[in-house]
Amino acid sequence: MYSNSKGKRIMKIRFVVVGKTVEKYLVDAVAEYEKRIKKYIQFEYIVLKDLKNASSLSFDMVKQKEAEFLLPYVSPNSYRIILDEHGKEFTSVEFSNFIEKKISTQSKDITFIIGGPYGFDPSISSQADYTMSLSKMTFSHQMVRLIFMEQLYRAFTIMRNEPYHHE
Repeated sequence: MYSNSKGKRIMKIRFVVVGKTVEKYLVDAVAEYEKRIKKYIQFEYIVLKDLKNASSLSFDMVKQKEAEFLLPYVSPNSYRIILDEHGKEFTSVEFSNFIEKKISTQSKDITFIIGGPYGFDPSISSQADYTMSLSKMTFSHQMVRLIFMEQLYRAFTIMRNEPYHHE
């Protein structure tokens, strides 16, 4: 489904986030889901460095500086999905169907991006191919990483009819 033994390119999913997760229990949980996801597809979890002296900058300046870190990962060679509160919401099954369709119809890798706490600079959001939201609720950026990775793992188990997900 995702690769071909005859040399066809193997799709990769990237998950790019700004700033380190500091809570050990979240770091451990994210690492566990990263390991699980890699059983299904090539997966790369990229954590960009925290912005230094962010408290001395305006929100717009913070977003602009974060955009400088993110730009190398917003390649037109990848289908770019930003996670933003104003994006499309999915049920777990809908998200699984969305991922499955993208995997089967895209020749590009898929890159999911979470910006910093103030959202995305227009230089990033204008390049997105899609905008999705995990919930109407607000979560910490550290929690969103875990929630997203759990849902990505769940999507693959749904595709494979594995017992992890129950209707």
